[in-house]
Amino acid sequence: MGHANFSRTDRISSMLRRELGSLVHEAVRNGLLPSVSVSDVEITRDLAHANVFLTALVREQGLAAIKDLNANSWEFRKELARRVTMRTVPELHFRYDESVDRGERIDALLRAPVVPVFAERAPAKKSAKKPGAKKVAGTKASAAKAPAKKAVGPAKTAAAKKAPAKKVVAKQGRAAD
Repeated sequence: MGHANFSRTDRISSMLRRELGSLVHEAVRNGLLPSVSVSDVEITRDLAHANVFLTALVREQGLAAIKDLNANSWEFRKELARRVTMRTVPELHFRYDESVDRGERIDALLRAPVVPVFAERAPAKKSAKKPGAKKVAGTKASAAKAPAKKAVGPAKTAAAKKAPAKKVVAKQGRAAD
């Protein structure tokens, strides 16, 4: 018996979604509501209440439309009673469907370019080593060692570039003497 009630509420909610969708569409076409559409209808087991979920292209317009629809839900209920054959038509509660907005946000996140985490961290580590090396290079003992280490790598400091140039000049001068 529980299974039969479940399928009955599904059939009724599907019928209400179709009918309310056409009612809301007519109201939008006549200019009574901003552009909204019915996305889902959930009905209680006792068929006394129905939550009608609406979507809109612009969230603020959708929220304003829902406020108007809830204020005038009795008119939609009365028109719905004319269109469907039910003993009692459920009380309508209009709600904004957040799932569409969440889906759009997830889709936007999935389409956004991905920056690898290790790529962001790698330059930070190199820049952290350079200031530390400059501080150590300030002492006389480490100043002699620092240019030899930096001359091996692709990034040379001004001191490392000048040191080999002086040696070359000195060797040329000796060769000429």
